[in-house]
Amino acid sequence: MINYNPKDWFTFIFHIHKADTFRKLWPLMLSVAIFSAFISFLELHVFKLSKSDYVSNIGMMHSLLGFVISMLLVFRTNTSYDRWWDGRKLLGALTNVSRNFAMKIKALNLPENDTRFFEYGIPKYAFALKEHLREKKYFGKNSFLIEVEGTKHIPNQIASSMISRLYELTSQNLISQEQLIVLTNDVNQFTDICGGCERIKNTPIPFSYSVFIKKFIFIYVLTIPIGWVFSLGYYLVLIVPFILYVLASLELIAEEIEDPFGEDANDLPVDVICNNIEKHVEEILSK
Repeated sequence: MINYNPKDWFTFIFHIHKADTFRKLWPLMLSVAIFSAFISFLELHVFKLSKSDYVSNIGMMHSLLGFVISMLLVFRTNTSYDRWWDGRKLLGALTNVSRNFAMKIKALNLPENDTRFFEYGIPKYAFALKEHLREKKYFGKNSFLIEVEGTKHIPNQIASSMISRLYELTSQNLISQEQLIVLTNDVNQFTDICGGCERIKNTPIPFSYSVFIKKFIFIYVLTIPIGWVFSLGYYLVLIVPFILYVLASLELIAEEIEDPFGEDANDLPVDVICNNIEKHVEEILSK
């Protein structure tokens, strides 16, 4: 995730960051500029059309469809941002439940080995969830404390190990039944958070909807020179790529943030959050 000063307008306007959509779109913008120049040359010099020809009325279509495409893009970006923000809330909940669970374990004054088990297990769950959402495997340091199988759901294995440890402590009369219920609820929240993150990860925007927007933008931009050449002439070579940049950038931004757990520039700071969980849990449980 990019950290920035929202009040620094000069940097925003004149600096092209590596995450800027211009870097991805400039080949397509250049192609559209060449296409616009070619259409302008054909209509003005080869076919020698004028404003009196019916082709000049194609611009009316863009006026009518401009509102439609703007509504589609607004809905697209809002939907993607909702997914991004929902992911951030889930990661915030993961941080809170990790701290709360660690504080309760600390208050129990368990034997050293049991305390060290949870000091390792709580942040291990966060790191395992991060790698799981990125479709990677995570075993972690000191993996002998909680052994996992790479072919199975690793976060579930870690949560199951913590639940089993709590039941063992109950059978040893180190924690009461009431305390077991409270602590089990915290571990259940880990699984609930994992399920919420998986819902975002595994449910992309419907394919047909995404394809339609891309085709709509492409056709809309390519037909602009046909009708607007009589009013703008060769200025189309600059205007049409700019229109493409604005419309396609919204779609690219929506694509990037709809899966917020990856490693793109605008994704959530999952690595930082996991490192903070590890740091805070260690601070709470260390003696």
